Amino acid sequence: MSYPPSAQLILAEMREFAGFSPCEQRYIRRSLDIGLGRSDAFRVWARNAEETASIRTQYVVYQDLKLLRPALADAEEPGRGEGLSGIEAIMGPMLRLSTFDLAQERLSGFCAYRFLYERLLGAGVRPWLPAAFCGAAALPQIRPERRKGLLQSISEAAATAPGWSRREPTFFPEFVELEAA
Repeated sequence: MSYPPSAQLILAEMREFAGFSPCEQRYIRRSLDIGLGRSDAFRVWARNAEETASIRTQYVVYQDLKLLRPALADAEEPGRGEGLSGIEAIMGPMLRLSTFDLAQERLSGFCAYRFLYERLLGAGVRPWLPAAFCGAAALPQIRPERRKGLLQSISEAAATAPGWSRREPTFFPEFVELEAA
């Protein structure tokens, strides 16, 4: 059976998401709810006091998304993304967000990280993802034994890509109540 190109892309994104561990899938859906303001994450995702505290911290850290979205839009404009002037406006918040997410130990590698951040920030973030991921994974806030696994999870092709797709992601996974399913 042949599908139109947009349906094929959605199915590919759904397959990619299905390949993540249940823990990664849950964290991605929770993070999208918080980062995109889709629902009350405390009500949907908090199972205990530890998760409530983590969600509260994530709401605070994810305020950086408000800084990043316009900075990424500026970087995409011809003549504005060149040079070193925009690096601080993008990499500072990207490192804070990435370090928080990787320190939660719910994303096991670059693929799940990339999937999440493409949806939080759009296609314009793709050129920045390898640097932010590697930078955050190498920081002392990440346990040393985890650092190695994270850094090994990024392929050479992803780290040295000559260009990035401008196609926006189309599949945004959401929480589904068991009764509704």
